[in-house]
Amino acid sequence: MSGSWQEILYGVKDRVATITLNRPDKLNAYTAMMSGELREAFAKAEADENVRVIVLTGAGRGFCAGADMARLSSAAAGKTNLRNEGDWPTEGLAANFAQRCSYILAVRKPVIAGINGAVAGIGLVLTLYCDIRYMAAGAKLTTSFARRGLIAEHGISWMLPRLIGPMNAMDLLLSARTVQAEEAAALGLVRLLPVEDFAEAVQAHARDMANLSSPRSMRIMKRQVYEALFQSLAEATAIANREQELCRDTDDFREGVTHYMEKRAPNFPGR
Repeated sequence: MSGSWQEILYGVKDRVATITLNRPDKLNAYTAMMSGELREAFAKAEADENVRVIVLTGAGRGFCAGADMARLSSAAAGKTNLRNEGDWPTEGLAANFAQRCSYILAVRKPVIAGINGAVAGIGLVLTLYCDIRYMAAGAKLTTSFARRGLIAEHGISWMLPRLIGPMNAMDLLLSARTVQAEEAAALGLVRLLPVEDFAEAVQAHARDMANLSSPRSMRIMKRQVYEALFQSLAEATAIANREQELCRDTDDFREGVTHYMEKRAPNFPGR
């Protein structure tokens, strides 16, 4: 891993960029600095033509324990406020993809969360905005907010019910109970992977996607899925029909047909 950031690590291999939350002594507790560095790293990965898939994971034995308790302690003592940094837009479709965490949905490349250990609070929220979540067997998660006297933060009240249904979301939010990876998988919130060689297994899934799927197809399908959350079926179908026609004249479509007919591995140019 390399990079000039203080609280994350960044590296690229086999067309996969890996962003690692890097405060292992604090279970990668989330800070304002980490938030800013994370945005910069996602922008870097999105702009890099050699990157086709992004993995977000944590250093050490946890993914992210939630907000740094020093900040919460200061707020509880009345020394600072709890208002999140920044002013976020609220009007128009684009605003839905420009919030403190939801910008990850607008990243034009697939984002995979490799939940290597405990995850809570805003750490959990971050994973909800990733496209696929792999979680190590035996790891634990919690929303945590209700047990800190807080509320459903960072859009989790919108995102979580859409992933696991309103009743399951209310259970996890209101109780703030600890949930094992196995239950999270049963709810459809994560995909379970063995704890042994977990990081390599996540990378293997990312490599397959990066090297076997059309970057153009992945880019457009990701946009279709998330914009469809705000569309009718008719609108989503009309967009799909227009996009299907555009595929015909692309290099990726030609390569998709050619490599299949020639029975060889694909070499998608991404156009």
